[in-house]
Amino acid sequence: MALKRTTKADPNMSMSSMTDIVFLLLIFFLVTSTLVNPNALKLLLPKSTGQVAAKATVSVSIKDWGDGRYSYHINGDERPTAFSGVEDELVELLQSEEDPTFSIYSDQSVPVGEVVKVMNIAKRNHYKVILATQPE
Repeated sequence: MALKRTTKADPNMSMSSMTDIVFLLLIFFLVTSTLVNPNALKLLLPKSTGQVAAKATVSVSIKDWGDGRYSYHINGDERPTAFSGVEDELVELLQSEEDPTFSIYSDQSVPVGEVVKVMNIAKRNHYKVILATQPE
C-alpha cells in the first residue's frame, strides 16, 4: 500500500534569525574588544578644578637640576633617593594599604621618560598612579 504525503516540506529557509545572531555576535565582539587593554597603565589624572576620589598617601617628586640630572624625593623629603631605591621605599610605604595609590609631582622640564620610569614601578607592583597638575 503506497501512502502519499499530502503536504510537502517547504525547501526554503528563512535567514532572518541567522542575521539576528550574526548582528548580536558583532555587537558582543565590538564591546568586549574595547574593554580589553592589557598593556594600559591605570592613571588617575585629576582635573585642575576638581578633586580625585582616590587619595594618595605617598608622593614621589622628580626634580630637574638641569644638565641631565634628576633627583627623586619620597613624601617631600629633602634628602634625594637614588632611582634604584625608589621602588623599595614605595613597596615598604604602600604594603599595608588596601588600595595602594601614589602621586607623581614633576617639574615641567622633566622629560616624559623619567616620569614613565616611575610609572613602570607602579605597573610592576599593581599600584594606581595620580599625575599631579597645577590648577589653571
